[in-house]
Order: sequence, then C-alpha cells, then structure tokens
Amino acid sequence: MVPVIFCVSTFYTVIFNINDTQSFKLKALKWASLFDTFCYLDSSNFHDQYSKFDGLIAAGAKHQLTAVAGDAFDELAAFREQHPGWITGFFGYDLKNETENLTSSNIDHLDFPDLYFFVPQNLIIIRGNEIEIIADEPGSVFAAVESQTDHISTVSPVVKIQSRFSKPEYLDTIAAVKEHISRGDIYVTNFCQEFYAEHAVIDPLAVFLRLKDISPNPFSAFFKWKDNYILCASPERFMAKRGGKLISQPIKGTARRGQNDEEDELIKQELRSHTKEQQENVMVVDLVRNDLTRSAKPGTVKTNELFGIYSFQQVHQMISTVVCELDDNISPVQAIKNAFPMGSMTGAPKVSAMRLMEQYERSKRGVYSGAVGYFSPDNDFDFNVVIRTLLYNQKNKYLSFHAGGAITYYADAEKEYGECLLKVKAILEVLGNV
Repeated sequence: MVPVIFCVSTFYTVIFNINDTQSFKLKALKWASLFDTFCYLDSSNFHDQYSKFDGLIAAGAKHQLTAVAGDAFDELAAFREQHPGWITGFFGYDLKNETENLTSSNIDHLDFPDLYFFVPQNLIIIRGNEIEIIADEPGSVFAAVESQTDHISTVSPVVKIQSRFSKPEYLDTIAAVKEHISRGDIYVTNFCQEFYAEHAVIDPLAVFLRLKDISPNPFSAFFKWKDNYILCASPERFMAKRGGKLISQPIKGTARRGQNDEEDELIKQELRSHTKEQQENVMVVDLVRNDLTRSAKPGTVKTNELFGIYSFQQVHQMISTVVCELDDNISPVQAIKNAFPMGSMTGAPKVSAMRLMEQYERSKRGVYSGAVGYFSPDNDFDFNVVIRTLLYNQKNKYLSFHAGGAITYYADAEKEYGECLLKVKAILEVLGNV
C-alpha cells in the first residue's frame, strides 16, 4: 500500500499498513532502545472507550524538561505552552511536596527526577495494523525499524530480592497504623513496602517483555531516561482528558485468579460483595470525587461505575470510574496538579495519610505511585498509576519495586501482607524468585 503523507509543522506524518503488529512492536522497541530517552505505552490489547491507540513509541528527545518538586508543575505548564504537540513523560510521587506542605527524607537509590517530559524526535502510533510515524523522515524511521530482528531474549535473570520489612516488622507497622485510625488521625491509607536488589544486572528490555508476557495490563509502559528504566505493568488509569471531560478510574480491591472458570467466577463474586473491599473502594472514590471537584464545572462530578470487577492475567480488580466536565479556566496541567498524587495511592484525609506514610515507610516511593503518560496535540492526556512496576538504575545496579495496600480499621495485617506478595508475584517470577 502506498503510504499516506501529511506535513505537521516541521514534522512529517506517514501512515503505513503492516501485516504483523506484534513483530513490528518488538522491532520498534529494539530500535527505540538505542536512544538515550524513549517511552513506550502499550494497551496490551485491552480496549476501552477512552483509548486513543494500541501502542505509542516516542524515541529521542528533541526538547526536554527535568524538574524537582518546588515549581515543577509551573515549569511543565510553560514547557507545554512552548510545545503543544505530542509530549511524553512521568510524574514522581514526591511532587506531593509541591502540591502540599510535605517533605521526604527516606532513602532513595534510584535517582529519578520528580518530573520529566520530552518532545520526541520520532513518534510511532500503533492502531491495529496501521502505523502512524511522525518524524523528520518517517520513511527512514520505518526502514530502520524494519531492519531490526524481532527476536529478543526473554530468559529470566536470577536476582536476589530483599525487603525493607521482615514479615513481623510489616505486621507490627500495620498495627501501629491502625492505632492512628482508631484515634481518628486518618481513616484509610496506602502503606507501601519496597523490595530491592543491589548489584543487580538485568537486560531491561528482556525483563519488560517477560513481565508483559506474564502480566499483560492496559497501562503498560517502558520508559528509559539515561541509565534509569521504568518497567511498568499497570492495570490502573490515574486520569485522562478527552475533550472537555476528565476521567479517573481508581482501583481498590484485589483478589487472586482461580484455578478454573468455576473457581474464578466464585472469587469474582466474593470480591464484588466483600464489605472491606467495598469500603476501601468507596473511600477512594469519595477522595477522587473531591480531587476532581477542584477542576470541574460545578455539579458535574459523578461516578459512572462503582465496584466494577475487571479480570487480568494475575488478579481480579475492583475498579470505579469517576468523571467530570473540566472547568474552562483550568488548564490540563493544573487539572493533573489538582488531583496529584492519586487517591488510590494516598489515603484520607489525604495530607495526613501521606505525612504518616513518610513516617512509617522506609524508602522514597519515587516514580512508584506516580504516573507515566502523554499529552497529545488536541490537548488531551492520559496517565497511568505506576504500580506493578520495576524501577532500575543501570549505572549503580540498583533495582526496586514496591507493593502497597489500603489499610482501614478492619484491615487484617496477615491478609494485607499476602496481598502485597500477590501484587508483585509477576515481578518476582520474572526475576527468578518464584
């Protein structure tokens, strides 16, 4: 088929048709990994009414913004005005220190910035068998991708994983957090623990592909920034903008997959009717509704779906959908700032919960509990929640992943510990620990 060619500013857009999308994705990832900076977003063949594409690859930084908490959102707003086309990037959890009067003093061996965005030199958008390439020379990009082989080793490395908490320490910490709940300091929080490895040597691309194979999720992402990598198999959308509407889809409620269809259906029904899981979900929905109110036209915040049960390869999840109409005076960047960090990773009251978790957690979350995504030329955006994610600093060989869970008055510490292990099961398997 003859490519369709458009000119957009100094970039050209060419649309190609291909026969094997999976093969093309693998080749494109190998090609993109040659750049110092690239971002790969993949729906893993999940489709919803808010999706714009099946996959996106942004390779090479034409312009970039690196920022730390303080004025990071203002810097992003200015960067966005200068570059109104496609930009991709990430928000780190510690931007909470900018949005609220908070601090972070826990250890951090990963050295990611709090915020990073870039204008791609080359952009590839995948929709079914249609490939849209936006670049100075789209034909050269397509040829460079096609020259790659689609074979990538997915042999699992064996990495010795440690935890910041022993199981007894974790149980004691949950008991201490529940004392705060009993006193009325908070009524729900998300307590996270870090698993890590020092002197870790991995092939980030091979590990990501293996993780994606074991745990395909709709908000998967592979991000390279210099020697730092985000290998993400997230099932959760933080927030999207579609035209004049904001959409947030918090997850609270997790259950294992069954051994067969009958057991699987029974587990789903138990999750749907589980009082504690419903309470957690309602609490985070209320928090998200409150966050969206700061950006919404009056009276437009509503819950489109409550307690939706969605099945993924590793777990079942309880997901709700909250929407609103965006106030005409609120910019997209401000709308994100107004809701950041996302309620599903904080707690309520939000500031009190975040402050307490800084006290009880033993390492900075960094990009974990943050968001990866994009802004598009029509001023829409879509960002995930960085969970089920492996973070890797290749230079100092430090590898890290977190797991957390909602802690309420009725939380069972033993079950919460088990849920943490369930959430990182796929990562542990990829790293040879299962």
